[in-house]
Amino acid sequence: MTDMTAPKALVAGNWKMNGLKAASAEISKLNDLVNENGAKCDVLICPPYTLIGTLADLGAENVAIGAQDCHMNISGAHTGDISAEMIREFGCEHIIVGHSERRADHGESNETVKAKASAAQATGATAIICVGETIDEREAGDAVSVVTSQVKASIPDDATADNTTIAYEPVWAIGTGKVPTAGDVEEIHAEIRAVLETRFGADGAKIRILYGGSVKASNANELMSVPNVNGALVGGASLKADDFYGIISAYDEIG
Repeated sequence: MTDMTAPKALVAGNWKMNGLKAASAEISKLNDLVNENGAKCDVLICPPYTLIGTLADLGAENVAIGAQDCHMNISGAHTGDISAEMIREFGCEHIIVGHSERRADHGESNETVKAKASAAQATGATAIICVGETIDEREAGDAVSVVTSQVKASIPDDATADNTTIAYEPVWAIGTGKVPTAGDVEEIHAEIRAVLETRFGADGAKIRILYGGSVKASNANELMSVPNVNGALVGGASLKADDFYGIISAYDEIG
């Protein structure tokens, strides 16, 4: 049974570098599925920048559109970058920052992620701050210390439940089909919650903590039922409406 004191769940899709204009059909289909069958969680899709305007213009009232990243500055000589203000102009209310692929491929530090989160929050958007350990860190027994250190260093001091969401994604589980046990997820999410409550008090208890890493319809119910898991950040399984709705509908059984 769902904890009635827990924040409302969010199931977010991160399309990464996937999707052309034809993908609009999947958003329309997803919107129809939610409209016809309902959803006991908030639904979000974060497409590539090139699709944000197109998907926002669909007016899919059941599917919010967000972004996968933003620059830490509001404007300036930053060729190829996009500011949070530019993203917000399309009505996006969520911006992912600090995804492991950004940390690894672009060398983003906790300090950079914190600055990006602040930039997103300054526009009124919610920053979805990603954290997670590598397989080497987990096997060395450092998963908890790595993740909690990332949480502490990546969250702005003025974070609230309204402008901040945490997404725990073990790097070794992203797109690999490997999934931590429910016990592993519970341990990390409990540690994240403890950090949030220690730093932000009662508001820290309300900040959503999502789980991400090879989430699919077949394991969503088990993962989303874990204490302190307030939704999911989904990769490949969010590209098709039917697959993604299978994860969303896990909350029909949990609730």
